[in-house]
Amino acid sequence: MKSRVILGLAAVLLAACSGTSGQANAQAQDQPAGELVPPTSASDFTASQLDQVLAGSWRSPQNQARDVYRHPKATLQFFGIRPDLTVIEITPGGGWYSEILAPLLRDNGHYVAAVVKPSGDGEASRELSGLRTKFAADAEHYGKAQILEFDPKAPVFGAPGSADLVLTFRNVHNWVMADTAPAMFKAFYAALRPGGVLGVVDHRAADSASLDAIKSSGYLPTGYVVKLATDAGFKLEEKSEINANPKDTKDYPKGVWTLPPTLTLGDQDKAKYLAIGESDRMTLRFVKPATP
Repeated sequence: MKSRVILGLAAVLLAACSGTSGQANAQAQDQPAGELVPPTSASDFTASQLDQVLAGSWRSPQNQARDVYRHPKATLQFFGIRPDLTVIEITPGGGWYSEILAPLLRDNGHYVAAVVKPSGDGEASRELSGLRTKFAADAEHYGKAQILEFDPKAPVFGAPGSADLVLTFRNVHNWVMADTAPAMFKAFYAALRPGGVLGVVDHRAADSASLDAIKSSGYLPTGYVVKLATDAGFKLEEKSEINANPKDTKDYPKGVWTLPPTLTLGDQDKAKYLAIGESDRMTLRFVKPATP
């Protein structure tokens, strides 16, 4: 596959010089559905690969249905994704983003799924088992993915400076409730190379909200998350409204889990919560300074 992508890019550049880019487009359209094919120009390499992965037949229909809320293409582009990076995803849960990242990075990059080391038969054990089963069942797309187990109280995410990009989606609130958030952010900093990026998405509380009053709801003030990162040494590079949802009133009986996809209240007011959609989310890009 790696050689195919390299050859495809070479063909793109040659086609641009000879005026045959239209023919290259036609050939790409004849590829089988779900097959990763070279982009039509070097400049849209990542966008083309993302489009093909997002349309991949290996993604579950239930997960694809959440794209409208989670905006994976725009989110990953905001974080600077490229198919040749080493990317560590922190606590990927059931593997929603694994279905995108592992195939994207399979041939030229490296995908690491960092999961909590189980201490019993609880949620961590179930998530680890589920992820292993998922990867083992489809070696074509997940065969090169790595699973790394860590202790959330003393986390280590590989060799220092070994990652280009660390990503975490809707997890910081769990670490805040468990009082492990400072240790996690320091470990992210250690794992990233100088100039590396930390991408964070989480449920966003009102800026004026008191952390003590709302942290059990699953929502967090953006300023608090920024402080966790900057205290660890990161610099906030940019915020994005990619995952904003103005319909989210953030005042539900069971916190953020009242909304889809969890719908903790079951059928009670289900239509109301489905109409709101998934939560309003902050999307933050931090960088590890090139020099301390």
